[in-house]
Amino acid sequence: MNKIVITALLLGFCSINMSAQSGTNSPYSQYALGELADQGLGINRGMGGLSQGIRSSNNVNVLNPASYSIVDSMTMLFDVGLSGQITNFKEGNRKVNANNADFEYAVGSFRMLKNLGCTFGILPYSNIGYNYSSKRPVENTSETLTSTFSGEGGIHVAFLGLGYRLFKPLSVGANFGYLWGDYTRTLSMASSDAYVNTMTKTYSANIRSYKLDFGMQWEQSLGGDNILTLGATYSFGHKLGADPQMVFSKTDPQTSVSSSDTVTVKDALAIPHTFTVGATYKKGTRLLIGADYQFMKWSNIDYPISTSDDDYIAKSGLLMDRHKMTIGGQWTPDLMSRSLLKRISYRVGASYSTPYFKVNGVDGPKEYSVSAGFGIPISNSWSNRSILNISGQWVRSSAKDLITENTFRINIGITFNERWFMSWKVE
Repeated sequence: MNKIVITALLLGFCSINMSAQSGTNSPYSQYALGELADQGLGINRGMGGLSQGIRSSNNVNVLNPASYSIVDSMTMLFDVGLSGQITNFKEGNRKVNANNADFEYAVGSFRMLKNLGCTFGILPYSNIGYNYSSKRPVENTSETLTSTFSGEGGIHVAFLGLGYRLFKPLSVGANFGYLWGDYTRTLSMASSDAYVNTMTKTYSANIRSYKLDFGMQWEQSLGGDNILTLGATYSFGHKLGADPQMVFSKTDPQTSVSSSDTVTVKDALAIPHTFTVGATYKKGTRLLIGADYQFMKWSNIDYPISTSDDDYIAKSGLLMDRHKMTIGGQWTPDLMSRSLLKRISYRVGASYSTPYFKVNGVDGPKEYSVSAGFGIPISNSWSNRSILNISGQWVRSSAKDLITENTFRINIGITFNERWFMSWKVE
């Protein structure tokens, strides 16, 4: 895979599986653990992923477990979401479009005790999904070599989280997660010469591990209904206990006789230490603005790679530290108004992130994103606090001499806010 010809990546891209269930169809997902997923829910995605200082009794913020302490004691929150996207791949004058859809997350939240909230659910961690081919001439011959690259899979996390308010300004929390998933990546090389063996490399891994996230939030009153909230989270980095393997096989195209060798690298996958800090300013129920910064320590993690002599080893220097900056805000004209338009929460956000992997020895693509969305109240005879969260997001991934990706993504989530724990008195 390290010998991919960058200028040929788009050739044959029309063969991309449009129904991919991994949540991506990007050729960049063939590197490292794949394309890192947006783990935010509806309220976060409309604001570019803003998370650290968000505290809401009507929305769940899984990106900082300290926020669970503010969950309403009278309700049970359920949040489910899905997304659909269209991606344009561009290299030079060549353009190809692809699309896919994916069920994103399912989360529940409720208050256990005074000042203690509990949240549970399933979230994506990374996605792998691509299928393309390229052709190139064989030097000093009239033959051509066709390389086909495909991959699928990803990692998910099921978690249980607790958030507790120690005293009025300070809340702390933790998510205890179970990581699971697998992936299969395949590189096949076939020559137009009928006497040349077809060669295939299949890379795979099965992941079963844990994930720990710790968070805190500090609320500082600025007078009146003005509140500044400082937030921070730390995600524990560790090895995943997985043993990725490579199966190298050769097939005689005339006899269909195959031979194969399997190489395994012990405990060669890991997730990084991750630090995130941020702050939000909130004025009553009308205005919220904030900013976050995230650092992921990928550079000290080795990653398995196939060598020129068809060996499979863990190597350093393939991954890089990832930095992400986010700004976002929300405006709700009048939450108590009879007018639906005034009760809608209007959201905007933007983010920038650096790559965490290298492509043929050079830095991968940087990512730029802008988003806008709405939080639309849903009223019925039982509840008037459920919310339909809709957001649109444009993402651009680009780097010099590499493919440029432009993705337009629609995120739809529904937060069901039901009065499960309210006591009714009958006279």
